[in-house]
Amino acid sequence: MASPKHTERTYTLNTGAKMPAVGLGTWQSGPNEVQAAVEAALRAGYRHIDTAAAYGNEAEVGAGIKASGVPRADIWLTTKLNNPDHKEAAKALDLSLERLGTDYVDLYLMHWPSSTDPADLKKHYPDWDFRDTWREMQKLVETGKARNIGVSNFETVNLEKLLSSPDCKVVPAVNQIELHPGYPSPALVALNTSKGIHSTGYSCLGSSDSPFYKDATLLKIAEAKGKTPQQVLLVWGLTKGWSVIPKSVTPSRIESNWQIDGIALTDEEIKAIDGIAQTLGQYKVCDDEWLPIRVFDSKLPKN
Repeated sequence: MASPKHTERTYTLNTGAKMPAVGLGTWQSGPNEVQAAVEAALRAGYRHIDTAAAYGNEAEVGAGIKASGVPRADIWLTTKLNNPDHKEAAKALDLSLERLGTDYVDLYLMHWPSSTDPADLKKHYPDWDFRDTWREMQKLVETGKARNIGVSNFETVNLEKLLSSPDCKVVPAVNQIELHPGYPSPALVALNTSKGIHSTGYSCLGSSDSPFYKDATLLKIAEAKGKTPQQVLLVWGLTKGWSVIPKSVTPSRIESNWQIDGIALTDEEIKAIDGIAQTLGQYKVCDDEWLPIRVFDSKLPKN
């Protein structure tokens, strides 16, 4: 059997577009760190970069792309609509493009199913919700400025609400959600798949202080393969059919996260990693307590 080439893998979205399976995440990256991280990732071979208006680093991402020398056409670039901009999606996208230094993004996501009133971030619009936002986002595809559109942080209740809306003429290409052994969300991933929506996993390594790196099961599998726990977790996600966007600003870790070709996991190893949640308990890295409304279907301990 040929060694798997994970870094060459792409996922074909419901639009026909091919998205690289492994990308660089930039959430929670400090100021003046992202440009160098993006440049390092692209020089290492990554061709998928994920950012968001809310991260405040789109300009650095754009500078990193430019500094890398990699042609824009060879890069899959994702950014996201911020919650207070739900009534101004077209304008918000234009501002993101200006900061990124490009005339299009490959994927534009609704960051959260929360239409927050910019005049009071503790309040949700009384006359507008994410279904209205999606109606406006659908128009962006026609402009060519957003080649694909999707959602993020949509769990079952809100995803079904969106898909059942009469205004939903375009099925989201991607649902970017938290996915790791502590929060694998099999029912949500199955729903995405059944609707032709691709699942991208953020916090796929369980955050910077992840308890997984002390887990005996994961450490045993990693040691047997001569790989890091992080590399094994990335391949676990890819084997399940997700794209993964590990975040790092450290060049050595960015490089290490890319060195996953040739790693193959058996069915038994996949099941063993699946079982980590039973040992550690389920938890989330990202919660919704800071939003004016609840968006997650259940409340779990935060790591």
